[in-house]
Amino acid sequence: MKNKIIYTILSACLLITWSCTDLEEEVLDESLTGVGLAEAVSGAIAPAYGKISRVWRHTNYFGLQEIASDEAILPYRGGTDWFDGGKFIATHSHTMTPTNGLVKDAWNNLTQNISRTLSAIEVLRPLSEGGDSEAEGALYEMIALRAYLNMLMLDSWGLVFQKESSSELSTILRGQEAVDYIESELLSVVDVINTNKGPGRLTQSAVWGFLARLNLNAAVYRDPYGTPNFTSEDMNNVIMYTSNIISSNKFSLSPEFFELFEDDNNSNPELIFALDQRGVISREHSRWTYWSLPGSLWGRPEFTSSDGTDGPAMTPDFYQTWVDAYGAVDPADADNRFYWKRQQIPADMEDLTGLTPLNDEDHYYCTTAEEYEFDRGIIRGIPWGPRKDSGGAFFTCDNGYRIYPVKQIKGNGPDKNVAYVNLTPQVDFTNEGRAHHAGYRYSKYAFSRTSPNANSFSSIDLVLLRYAEIYMMRAEAKLRSGDNAGALADVNTVRTSRTARAPIPAALTSIDIDRLYQEYGFEFYWEGLRRTNQIRFGHYEDTWTEKTDSDPKRRLFPIPQSAVDGASNVEGYLDQNQGY
Repeated sequence: MKNKIIYTILSACLLITWSCTDLEEEVLDESLTGVGLAEAVSGAIAPAYGKISRVWRHTNYFGLQEIASDEAILPYRGGTDWFDGGKFIATHSHTMTPTNGLVKDAWNNLTQNISRTLSAIEVLRPLSEGGDSEAEGALYEMIALRAYLNMLMLDSWGLVFQKESSSELSTILRGQEAVDYIESELLSVVDVINTNKGPGRLTQSAVWGFLARLNLNAAVYRDPYGTPNFTSEDMNNVIMYTSNIISSNKFSLSPEFFELFEDDNNSNPELIFALDQRGVISREHSRWTYWSLPGSLWGRPEFTSSDGTDGPAMTPDFYQTWVDAYGAVDPADADNRFYWKRQQIPADMEDLTGLTPLNDEDHYYCTTAEEYEFDRGIIRGIPWGPRKDSGGAFFTCDNGYRIYPVKQIKGNGPDKNVAYVNLTPQVDFTNEGRAHHAGYRYSKYAFSRTSPNANSFSSIDLVLLRYAEIYMMRAEAKLRSGDNAGALADVNTVRTSRTARAPIPAALTSIDIDRLYQEYGFEFYWEGLRRTNQIRFGHYEDTWTEKTDSDPKRRLFPIPQSAVDGASNVEGYLDQNQGY
């Protein structure tokens, strides 16, 4: 049986009645073609799950969430790199327009993914009605996946698409209607969806988690430009759904924080839902790993393609939240989520006084490709890594590769080829602040050991929902309901769980809404959640580096002009969001 795949043209076959075909389908693992799954079932759901990789690509939905928040900034590096029509600068400063390329790419890939779930549902529903139990289970997953994707649409553009047949015109829902629709979709499957598949597939626990997210943010979704009204009903629902997950005893918090973001994380008991990336499709990417890292650094010495891109950096403002929380103590000495030193630099080589790339030929240590590790967390100062010779090959030694302080070889600044990459906290859109060394960098995800080039075929799942968020959502709902003691207990459960190495974050003695907001940032940085949390906590209109706009209408992104134009033959069908 050949399955029809509905693909999005003009940003949405969702919007029109045409049939469209995607000729480049992707197959994702998690036993989609395993024993007991008919070809028609696996062929229906694989494109929908596989497309998530494209949605959460760094220059699509992930980048849109990160760069629009106070967590990340991407300047025009040295006047040579990452301008891309100004889309990142405009997104960060909240001056984007309906023609912004980052907004358009995120919208296109998300609507395409929703279309794929509809295509799968159309294939699976008659098979399910005919008594195929595998098709029935897959149908529930696709309904849940469509609801999750529509929730991403609601979060970023304030609307969802309701459509049950490819021959129909989608109904566009906003506000309470949109919340009700997503909730009804999730509730329709929560009691019948599978309870035992891995995190690469949607399960009952994932659906409970999405119901908790929906209710936690419902106050914003109902009135995206107003002051959120967190109702008792919403908060009670959050507590109920998160408690369902906690009491199921199916999950546990990872003692080593960074094991959540490296090879074999698919089996980590903290993951509830993730993009399964176990070396099946070339789009299984490492972009969350290398996007922020210096372009002069290579994360795997056996691959000259494992360099960073000098992309986004941590804003000084977000770094300051760590400083404010820990005062005179360096965050790296107070919280093991901030930094994990993995490079085994000999102690007598740490001091670089008097050294530069011009005179440090013998200042290196040796390691094998298998043993080499790169530091994780927030990268500051001068990193170490492989160095290339004049012919473009890495310097080697008897037992592997030489690891040097990283030489600045990118850009056109005065430090090029004569100084080390020295990551500084200040990064902005000025000539000084946009230099290639400007800004601390994110290294939360490891370089996959299974990738043949450190770019594609990663085996590290991209984490989309994990157990720590369940505790944090319940803590927030309790706090907004007046249960400070219960909220404090849940927050401390997460903080004190990372026991694999020092420094274990100390339990808090008290909690309020501002401290809870800080804690969300410490736990979930570089996971695409910051913008949503900023809006819910009332901080999205704040001023931060290179962003002074305080218009609440910027909480939603503009609908791409191409989508508005594509739907213009139906008058009043797709109205542009306010303020654009």
